[in-house]
Amino acid sequence: MKHFALALAMTASLATSATAASFGPLVEAAELSASLDTVEPVLLDIRNEGYEKGHADGALFAPYRMFRGPAENPGGLVDVEKLEAELEELGLEQDTPIVILSEGKTDTDFGSAARVYWTLKSTGFTDLSILNGGLESWKAAGLPVNATAESAFPSELELTFDDTWLATTADVSAVAAGESNALLVDARPADFFNGKKAHEAASRPGTLPTAINHTYTAFFKEGSPAMSTAIDLAALKASLGVEDGKDTVSFCNTGHWAAAHWFAVSEVAGVENAKLYAGSMVEYSQSGNEMANTPGLVQNLINQILN
Repeated sequence: MKHFALALAMTASLATSATAASFGPLVEAAELSASLDTVEPVLLDIRNEGYEKGHADGALFAPYRMFRGPAENPGGLVDVEKLEAELEELGLEQDTPIVILSEGKTDTDFGSAARVYWTLKSTGFTDLSILNGGLESWKAAGLPVNATAESAFPSELELTFDDTWLATTADVSAVAAGESNALLVDARPADFFNGKKAHEAASRPGTLPTAINHTYTAFFKEGSPAMSTAIDLAALKASLGVEDGKDTVSFCNTGHWAAAHWFAVSEVAGVENAKLYAGSMVEYSQSGNEMANTPGLVQNLINQILN
């Protein structure tokens, strides 16, 4: 399956709308394998390293760093014009089925696929899926791998950012100050929520005022890189305290773990008004706004030594 051939076919039929059925937000390797020749999705290998040593046959190289902010704020939004140019080089079309492949070795790795999914959805791509278990599940299913770099005919895009699924620092600050009403969900492990640990780019440890802690790992069986698809919507709403009509905002350190949490809540469970605070605690901690669970200077020093 070579995507330059697919791109040629798309160029010849621009006036024809896509008829291929979506896989849904999560696709298993067996389902993908059975439909590769009929659906012909574009496969995006989002690993930052390793593509040239072997990748899913036909996959295009779209490294995670394309979808991330600068070192001082990794969760910050990417420049849409720059992203547009990079995705045009990959020949992407907004209505073409796209399947995102991460490494698939750990549950934290899933966050990269979810963040790419969220970014593409927010910029108008409409037929998106994540391969559950990533490249490792592809290999386990016996699907072909090669080391030949894939290319495609460039496309023409006009991307704009839709903030439907975005929460900003101003948004969460208003909630923290009691000026707005939303459910803030810290998707990090408890030590980050409790202020015992902090990301290296954060100016302070701690969490958002009013936030609850519900780690992204709740959606994975222990040790599995694949997300569970058996999410009970009613039970999830009850455990989080989700209220109809009220925003549910997932956040973490840099919008990576939280992207996995958002994906499970929004795309798999189908909770409405679910948003991702992209910049998360690194951005918020640098804003000077009030924080919760921030230890005193002495305790913070002790925590840093212990960690």
